[in-house]
Amino acid sequence: MTILLLLGGIALLAIGGELLVRGSVGVARYLGVSPLLAGLTIVGFGTSAPELATSLQAAFAGSPGIAVGNVVGSNIANFLLIIGVSAMIMPLAITPKAFKRDGSALMIATLACVGVVMFGIVDRWMGVALLIALVGYIIWAFLSERDTHDSEAARHEQEEGDITTPKTGIWTLIAISIGGIAAAVLGADFLVTAAVDLARGWGVSEAVIGLTVVAFGTSLPELVACVVAALRNHGDVALGNAVGSSIYNICAILGITAIVRPLEVPPEIMQLDIWVMLGVTVLLVIFLRTGWTFKRWEGAVFAALYAAYLAVQANIA
Repeated sequence: MTILLLLGGIALLAIGGELLVRGSVGVARYLGVSPLLAGLTIVGFGTSAPELATSLQAAFAGSPGIAVGNVVGSNIANFLLIIGVSAMIMPLAITPKAFKRDGSALMIATLACVGVVMFGIVDRWMGVALLIALVGYIIWAFLSERDTHDSEAARHEQEEGDITTPKTGIWTLIAISIGGIAAAVLGADFLVTAAVDLARGWGVSEAVIGLTVVAFGTSLPELVACVVAALRNHGDVALGNAVGSSIYNICAILGITAIVRPLEVPPEIMQLDIWVMLGVTVLLVIFLRTGWTFKRWEGAVFAALYAAYLAVQANIA
């Protein structure tokens, strides 16, 4: 029963996130919102809906280890697993100018995450600060890309353009968006319930389950999207998705969850996992700055590191 809840939760989260993105982008197009702005905001928030629904559900259920572990574990999976696998399919090239901005935002967000986690509790004021930082980043990115219309602007517009929306009226599109939210909330309930049951059944902490099983489950839609982008020879989209998702995870997911309910950080995350997240982020930036391409062998290293990370978690358990 627990496994069925787990699989059902992951499926509903994926379906809910997809419906939310399609419905919201459809509404944006109906209202004449620019593809650039929609790509930066609606697509970004929509693809992070599974993580947000799961962390909020975990916080309400009194499982902060799952809520915080989901954010930290998802970022580790974004880099080691998603970028690693995508780069093994196709080397991921980036534009130096664009990554200097997004890479800087990623490092600032990561350092901010380390800072709030090491407090031992992610309080409401910290959540507000993270959310304000995200708004600032979106405004910064929008203004810089609108003025120059560089490759990053084209990528965000391409992300919006790749989304197929139903040819229907605005109320149907709103209904699709609401249905997506409902599916994500129900899926998060299933996933968190299953995660708590697994932690009790296996005799491990909820943080370990959040860092591994839950984080992997909520990252699956992004893994599929990035692999498809790599197969289509859109390496910049795959890399941009992972980097953007990681910024949203910290600033939006952790920020909003903490505003709704302050989160106590489990000691194991403070001692190990937050430093793993920081380390792989720094390693990603170093690899990307060597030729501005994430090579196949570097992807293989990242995938191997993710396998090693999971092995360490299994040993801790």
